[in-house]
Amino acid sequence: MENKTEIFLRKKPAMMLVSLRRGIRKRYGSVLAKEVDCTYSHAVKILQNLEKLGLVEFQKSGRIKLIKLTKKGEEVAEAIEKIQRLLQEK
Repeated sequence: MENKTEIFLRKKPAMMLVSLRRGIRKRYGSVLAKEVDCTYSHAVKILQNLEKLGLVEFQKSGRIKLIKLTKKGEEVAEAIEKIQRLLQEK
């Protein structure tokens, strides 16, 4: 597995974490893939890495796996949003 900081400092994984944090409705792989503009298989690979880091967890709901941030994932997503805001300030 890649260096732990590299995975979420990349654009797509960071966007996924922030998207999960902001999301009101339930999320699953294909929805996240569309939201961050990547293929479903790429989204699944990212999500598997995020799960290994303890940032997301999967919950089986019928035939679909719903994706939810863990407490640690919530904190990381919040930190990413803070960094985004700081970079946008003038």
